[in-house]
Amino acid sequence: MANLKRGLIVSCQAVKGEPLYGLGIMGYMARAAVAGGAIGIRANYVDDIGDVKREVDVPVIGIIKQVYPDSEVYITPTLKEVKDLLTTGCEVIALDCTKRQRPNGEKLEDLVEYIRLNAPSVEIMADCSDFEDAERAHRLGFDYIGSTMRGYTPYTNGIDIPDYDFLVKLVKSFPDTKIIAEGGIWEKDQLVKVCECGVYAVVIGSSITRPKDITQRFVGAMKLC
Repeated sequence: MANLKRGLIVSCQAVKGEPLYGLGIMGYMARAAVAGGAIGIRANYVDDIGDVKREVDVPVIGIIKQVYPDSEVYITPTLKEVKDLLTTGCEVIALDCTKRQRPNGEKLEDLVEYIRLNAPSVEIMADCSDFEDAERAHRLGFDYIGSTMRGYTPYTNGIDIPDYDFLVKLVKSFPDTKIIAEGGIWEKDQLVKVCECGVYAVVIGSSITRPKDITQRFVGAMKLC
């Protein structure tokens, strides 16, 4: 499977507690996204990644969202999730790259080293929230730096996303690393502005594959009628 190309990556996810969780339809979501032109899929959980891989022939960014009581990190937080993802055949593994403490005192550096040693063909994406996170990811040799966690950490709460200035800074600061914009893109005009920042690729999830969230936005707009 080729590396991620330039273009739109669609996040096809449903976590526990959401209406579409456990229905086995993420593969079909991915099929529809690829039919519409998506060059990659971001998917969560081993079973859903397997469904996606059976339905489409584009690179998959795999994650496992898992909550631990001793940490705020929940995107592929520990070695257990990394090992589980390596069984799926996903081409890219995304790791939370924020400064927050990982569960069980585990270290990001150890997860990166494990992937590099045991699955050298698998690329790694850093889910970052600020420039320090991105600097760390660059230092550790991540293949992709993403803005996924912008606005979702205690030290970035309240920042409007997509943060175009942040994306431009990432592109200019790390010209040898592929920058992926992710988070807060709901309108076509936003997507155009994000692309103008010079990013390599863009991930969009909620505005395409979360019908509950999409419906809520429209219902909210109707209150103005």
